[in-house]
Amino acid sequence: MTIRRRAMLGASLALPALTGAQAQGAWTPTRPVRLVVPFQGGGATDITARLFAERLAPRLGQPVVVDNRPGAGGNVGAELVAKSDPDGHTLLMCTIGTASINQFLYSRLPFKPEDLAPVALVNLVANGIVVHPSVPATRLSELIAHAKANPGRLNYGTPGNGTSGHMSGEYLKVRAGIDMTHVPYRGTGGVVPDLLSGTLQVAVDNLPAYLPHVREGKLKLLAVTAGERWFAVPEVPTVQESGIPNFEAVAWFGVQAPAGAPAAARERIAAAILEISRDPAVIARQREIGAQPRPLGPAEFAAFIRAENEKWREVVRVSGAKLD
Repeated sequence: MTIRRRAMLGASLALPALTGAQAQGAWTPTRPVRLVVPFQGGGATDITARLFAERLAPRLGQPVVVDNRPGAGGNVGAELVAKSDPDGHTLLMCTIGTASINQFLYSRLPFKPEDLAPVALVNLVANGIVVHPSVPATRLSELIAHAKANPGRLNYGTPGNGTSGHMSGEYLKVRAGIDMTHVPYRGTGGVVPDLLSGTLQVAVDNLPAYLPHVREGKLKLLAVTAGERWFAVPEVPTVQESGIPNFEAVAWFGVQAPAGAPAAARERIAAAILEISRDPAVIARQREIGAQPRPLGPAEFAAFIRAENEKWREVVRVSGAKLD
């Protein structure tokens, strides 16, 4: 089965025209805005949230406070926002897991996907298959051979159940015919130190938090899960190039609000995010950490999520993964 994302990495950063409500700024926050990150600090979700929160504040006229609420593959933070007062002052830094995968992976969710409304898509991030230097592999094919020779003895960490790292890892196991044990964390911030120490042998996770350690030679990046080589590490082959055809999975990050939030609030916040996304310094910073800017407004983001749902429903089915 082909895992295809609907957004092209080379897509133009041209942004949609603002509506009248966006241009007029009909809604203004009256107190600090809370941006909930459903994972620990230090990961791609947190890095992206802080990059935009700092620049949203002057545009909204109120502080934008990042609030890390990890747990249950992002469901804890997503539930908090879904059930919060829908007045525009509480937002979610959503991920591919909270906005798409989890609804198919978990038997029950503490909220409904429709309880959250799209505000803006921010960027795309490839996953990497990263190993501790003690693992006898410099290529993905060698890791697969090592795993086959040692069934069940390798542990692979991800930021949590339902993340794109989790589903990429499970799909890799199915396609490569290997047995590795999934170790879900409460965010990338827990995975990195365990991988660096050798407590964990393998990580399948968003690239940003790992690239500095890879560049310093402390970790080995064997492959990326994107359909094409990722711009930040063009020397690293894809999973497809490593012998597993039609394998593609790219994570993404965006902003959602409670479904009942005023349309004017969502449009005002989206307009500010899209304006920030034009800033060359913001574009450069995202690319520096390995993220591909992909700004979309509310309507376009809603269509993007619908397309992702079609893909990940099938991936979860094929992988056989299921959580209570």
